[in-house]
Amino acid sequence: QVQLVESGGGLVQAGGSLRLSCAASGSIFSINAMGWYRQAQGKQRELVADVDSGGTTNYADSVKGRFTISRDNAKNTVSLQMNSLQPEDTAVYYCNAAGVQILRSWYREVWGQGTLVTVSS
Repeated sequence: QVQLVESGGGLVQAGGSLRLSCAASGSIFSINAMGWYRQAQGKQRELVADVDSGGTTNYADSVKGRFTISRDNAKNTVSLQMNSLQPEDTAVYYCNAAGVQILRSWYREVWGQGTLVTVSS
């Protein structure tokens, strides 16, 4: 069994910063990619940023230059530093792990429970 536990959401004023963290637990051998998605009210879930096991990162155009994703492979953690936050960044942010290999099993995707980020104008 694999679980992702997120932390760091909250309320911030426009222009402020927040840092989200996510830790994967379980008897994990490897994780292919870890990332963050978000879902605003009434909208579809979208990719914010992800990073593969080799450190290659990928960002949504809307967050490039403002958000930075980082990963610790040894600890199975991923973080998202969010700067210059805007009201349109308000959403529930979900941690995602893709290609998770554990003892006797493999998971295509695992999701966290989500953490709310609210940016006030």
